[in-house]
Amino acid sequence: MIRNTKTNIQALLYYAILVVGAVISVGPFVWMVLGSFKPNVEIMRMPPTFWPQSPSLKNYITVLESIPFFRYYLNSLITGITVTLLALFTSSIAGHIFHHYEFRGRDVIFAAILSTMMIPFQVIMIPLYKVAIDLHLPNTYAGLMLWGPVSTFGIFMMKQFMHSVPRDLIEAARIDGAGHFRIYWQVVLPLIKPALASLGIFTFMNNWDSFMWPLIIVSKTEMRTLPLGLAMFIHQRGVRNDLIMAAATMAVIPVFIVFLSAQRYFVEGITLTGIK
Repeated sequence: MIRNTKTNIQALLYYAILVVGAVISVGPFVWMVLGSFKPNVEIMRMPPTFWPQSPSLKNYITVLESIPFFRYYLNSLITGITVTLLALFTSSIAGHIFHHYEFRGRDVIFAAILSTMMIPFQVIMIPLYKVAIDLHLPNTYAGLMLWGPVSTFGIFMMKQFMHSVPRDLIEAARIDGAGHFRIYWQVVLPLIKPALASLGIFTFMNNWDSFMWPLIIVSKTEMRTLPLGLAMFIHQRGVRNDLIMAAATMAVIPVFIVFLSAQRYFVEGITLTGIK
């Protein structure tokens, strides 16, 4: 009886900690969404109000009328989705090669790739820009996507997850006459969906929030991504919390959708990758 009581108290304590953590994590997001329906005067009021007293879509209308918001949205979606798909392909096929194939210098090459994770983006920013200039990529989608299709972290993550792929399946496919790419496409990829979902979320969020590289490579208004466009909007309008919250709420929708759609695979991928 005492043991059961102690177990129940521990369970309640764990749940209480989780609830507090959830409130701390979700609270700012809920405040942002509710604040997007308030006028700026109500947001700055002390004491603050939680629910909007007179909810209105005026903030959203003002944002959409002030800047080409949907154009920025489209640019971010095009670059984010394309970079994510390319990063998933390059990372998964590189991880597959580094784990399942033996060749001279494999460990040295992999160590050299991992060492690039210690190089900050600010170091390669200028050389990358010079490459973009030589290739005539400024103010193009290719220029916006130049830095993202190959992910060192993605290669490392995929290689670690490849431990969960049985070598017997690959050998069986090779005996049946499957080629290298067919083994990768039809045998390996279906088995690493959790890792792909996890990496896809990380890559999409990283690209969606990217600010420094679009600021460097883009000078035309119609090629701005959403973070860059919102920064320019805030610079023009000044500190208007109501408009900022409305714009941020619209900006976070794609990330929210991506996470919800891949949540099950995301949790499974993080768990299995950590175990391996």
